[in-house]
Amino acid sequence: MACSSDLAKPLMLRRLLRRLFKLLCYFAAVSVLLVLALRWVPPPGSALMLERKVESWFNGQPITLQRTWVPWEVLPDNLKVAVIAAEDQKFAEHWGFDVDAIRAALAHNERGGSLRGASTLSQQVAKNLFLWSGRSWPRKGLEVWFTGLIELLWPKQRILEVYLNSVEWGDGVFGAEAAARQHFRIGASYLSNQQASLLAAVLPNPRQWSPKKPSNYISQRASWIRRQSWQLGGSHYLNQLKSQRPDWWPWQ
Repeated sequence: MACSSDLAKPLMLRRLLRRLFKLLCYFAAVSVLLVLALRWVPPPGSALMLERKVESWFNGQPITLQRTWVPWEVLPDNLKVAVIAAEDQKFAEHWGFDVDAIRAALAHNERGGSLRGASTLSQQVAKNLFLWSGRSWPRKGLEVWFTGLIELLWPKQRILEVYLNSVEWGDGVFGAEAAARQHFRIGASYLSNQQASLLAAVLPNPRQWSPKKPSNYISQRASWIRRQSWQLGGSHYLNQLKSQRPDWWPWQ
């Protein structure tokens, strides 16, 4: 009986490992197909939108989710550049991860004080679209996986387009069009440079900071973003998003 028991344990372990491997393969295949489909199909929503809705049910404060998809051609260049200037100035250069920013954030966090993040726009798209909030190693690992898929299968313009249509800009307010209408009562395509910079300025904490009634800090940050946008080259910077991939890259 002892020998039979000893043989059964490795057999059960091998079966468990095979099932785990199959599950990982299924997950990889489904996630690749999903990300590839969203290369062309506008996402109907995001994991963050679902999370906010569920939160509202539990805290007894119902919210109405506001979001209207706006294609790349309609999104204003000043907002595109302002967001890049505020959130990810190496967006056209990196392949999903800003290694220098990650090192600086780790060094800062080791010294103590407030935690500093180093997420690129690509990482934020992966997190907002597919994952849950919070800091944990499993979520971070999945974020790395989805960020890699997004960078591999989408052109930079698509990443920025999805970001601007999915990012949170207030309680229940998602995407540039909803944000422009909520805060300035205009469509996103009519945003002025100042309004675009104010929207970009509140992105680190859009549920607490207001682009419509900015504090001194937000006004100063918006001014800095406008200067950075000009130094990046304004709308001319967006041409780099087309040339970032090599000529042979299939997803231009």
